[in-house]
Order: sequence, then structure tokens, then C-alpha cells
Amino acid sequence: MAKKVFPLKKVYTLLGSGPVIMVSTSFKGKPNVMTVAWHTMIDFDPPLVGVVIGDQSRTFEVLKATRECVINIPAVALAKKAVACGNCSGRKIDKFAKFGLTPLAASRVAAPLVAECFANLECKLKDGSMAKKYNLFILEVVKAWIDPAKTLPKTIHHLSADKFMVAGRTISVG
Repeated sequence: MAKKVFPLKKVYTLLGSGPVIMVSTSFKGKPNVMTVAWHTMIDFDPPLVGVVIGDQSRTFEVLKATRECVINIPAVALAKKAVACGNCSGRKIDKFAKFGLTPLAASRVAAPLVAECFANLECKLKDGSMAKKYNLFILEVVKAWIDPAKTLPKTIHHLSADKFMVAGRTISVG
């Protein structure tokens, strides 16, 4: 089997990190939500999540200022709204209103939960020291919520540009 060289600038398309997430923040009572594809578990007890957020975004600024957010996990039914939230700025519009999303009060942070998402993770900034150089925030999950009515939700996973994969069949490997 012959292999061929793969372009380095496309390596990210091979290493999708998990389901697309929607990161919500709030600043001076104004909620915002942004779609993010690059994140990873860092530790498990307490749960720490590494999230890459572009430094040009409103979410980056607000997360640095408030040191808290909510990671919201959408299922495939929210794919179009999630992508739309990632393609515009919260500086200019209220994304919750524009895309018909429902903000719910969180219990441990000021940022809202996105009601339509099947899981919501309230987070506090644990380590922001890599944000300036790598746009990487380490978040500690301080409260987690799930919708028990949504079992085995089909999540979306970013591949490249406008290409996504939908999580499908669940298998068990003994």
C-alpha cells in the first residue's frame, strides 16, 4: 500500500477533537454564544477542559474578563443554528434572539445555558496563561446538566470548512 504526502495545513481535518460545542458567556447582562470545534479533556476529577477560542472573538474577550462560561453541547438538530452562531459576531447582534435560542439561568456562573442543547457544563477559568500565545483556555467544570429525555444524541463533528460528520452507531469493544 502506497502512502502519499498530506498537506500540513490540512492536518486539522484528520484530528477532529470531539463534538462541536457552543460556548456561552455574559458580560454586563448581555449573553453571547459562539460555536467552537477545538477542545479536549485535560483531566477528569475535577473535570478540566481545554478550549481554543480565537483571540479576535467577543467570547475570547469576555472569557478573559469574567473568567467563566458555559460549554453547551448541541445535537444534530441544532447544526444549522450552531454553524450560524460561529459565523457572526456577538459584538453586533444578540445571537440568542437572532437564532431562536433560549438562555437559561445557570447556577454557578453568570453565563446562560443554551436550553436547546442536550448537555450544559458550567465552567470557571482554571488557567488562562496559554490564551495569549495559543488561544487556549483551561476550564474547570463546576456544574453539569443533561436532558435525560435525549438518550444517545447524535452530535456533530467539524471536519473542514462547511463539512461535518454526524456521530452515529455506538459500539462496545470488549
